[in-house]
Amino acid sequence: MLTLSVEMILEITGGGLLDGPTGTVVNGLAIDSREVQPGAVFVAFAGEHTDGHEHIGDAIDGGARAIMVTRDDEGVRSAFLGHARPESALVLVDDSQRAVEALASWHRDRLHVPVIGITGSTGKTTTKDLVRSVLATRMHVVATEGNRNNELGVPLTIMAAGADTEVLVVEMAMRGAGQIAHLCGIARPTAGLVTNVGVSHMEVLGSQEAIASAKGELVSAVPRTGQVFINGDDAWTVRMADHASAPVTRYGLGAGADVTARDIETSGSGAPSFTLVLPEGEAGVTLPVPGRHNVYNALAAAAVGRYLGVPMDDIVRGLTEATFSHWRMETFISASGVTIVNDAYNANPTSMRAAIEALMDIPTNGQRIAVLGDMAELGSLTELAHFEIGQLVGHSSVDVLVAVGELGGRIADGARAAGMADEAVRPCVDAIEAVEVLDDLVEAGDTVLVKASRVMGLETVVEGMMDPRVQPTS
Repeated sequence: MLTLSVEMILEITGGGLLDGPTGTVVNGLAIDSREVQPGAVFVAFAGEHTDGHEHIGDAIDGGARAIMVTRDDEGVRSAFLGHARPESALVLVDDSQRAVEALASWHRDRLHVPVIGITGSTGKTTTKDLVRSVLATRMHVVATEGNRNNELGVPLTIMAAGADTEVLVVEMAMRGAGQIAHLCGIARPTAGLVTNVGVSHMEVLGSQEAIASAKGELVSAVPRTGQVFINGDDAWTVRMADHASAPVTRYGLGAGADVTARDIETSGSGAPSFTLVLPEGEAGVTLPVPGRHNVYNALAAAAVGRYLGVPMDDIVRGLTEATFSHWRMETFISASGVTIVNDAYNANPTSMRAAIEALMDIPTNGQRIAVLGDMAELGSLTELAHFEIGQLVGHSSVDVLVAVGELGGRIADGARAAGMADEAVRPCVDAIEAVEVLDDLVEAGDTVLVKASRVMGLETVVEGMMDPRVQPTS
């Protein structure tokens, strides 16, 4: 956990003291007044929907010892003085983001532990969860929580690590060229893992080659003394090995993989089981999450565990007992007896195909229903990618397609073109209409997959199926 004095905060950030003592010591950092822990420094960000400067009083009442702001006006001063305690300090900085990054970089200098950076077009969050679980069998792990994988989330993850941390696992998202390099400049990973290179962010970067180059910034950032892990079955990722100065470990199902699997099967819940094959030996694994594609994520985690000295038995235990971030292939049964596969956090063509294949692997006594919505940031591939996903659905054993959103209409078109009957294709304008359609359609014994990009808000669909008495509001 970040621990330092207000005097050091001023030195690191180049800020100025507006009020309070410089000797106050803070423990931890928060950007949400509701998440302030006693002793923390609260950083007021002015965002699109809320302004942290309006919650200064709440932060102090919640235990914040220091408040960092980007403006000095009567409202800020009044809120501070109205709630301040003798040890409270008010600091002015030019830029909240840069100040947080500077503090994270200072804190990173004091962390003498392995730092595992993880990126990729798909699977990075699930891989991060599996890596954390494997490593946690032997050491104290701090890893990215929730969606804290961007330019603000990465510094927050770093500052969550404390003196008892033995390894730090940092997930890194990418929206454009240079972003991962920037994040690596703060996190300074000692090892890097790239899951794959897909076509998400095509709208921003223009080509899969450009996406691979942006993801490869992590590989280039790993020092010679570290380790790089790549998906040996992904052609774009394999090319990154040429740019690595550190040794490279390949995982996958193809020839030449250092960490691999065989005898892959799926259980009654759709969860894959397989034989994990390491140079040191073999062991059976059953993952607690559906989808054959998750075998790759498990192999990645096993490779990282092996690198950090986790014994085979503990690697297996970590994989089989892993828990996962919300909305990533979460599978549960509703009170009405419907099996719901909630993968509503994000979507791109690769992850959409994997989720549909996972739905096919889940035995069901009723219908298989796919609730699919728009995939964002695909650029020139947008229309074709959605149409092809529809074709995949049409050729599969999905009984009903509920296609949500404007681009969901192209998914519907593709399904019909592949021979899916008109009555089995249910286009919906938005998530609210989808809830209404499913309320009439779904019965006990059915299995429902929910997946789209985050902007579609399809968690509303899951909530509606879990408690159909609660009607969504527009």
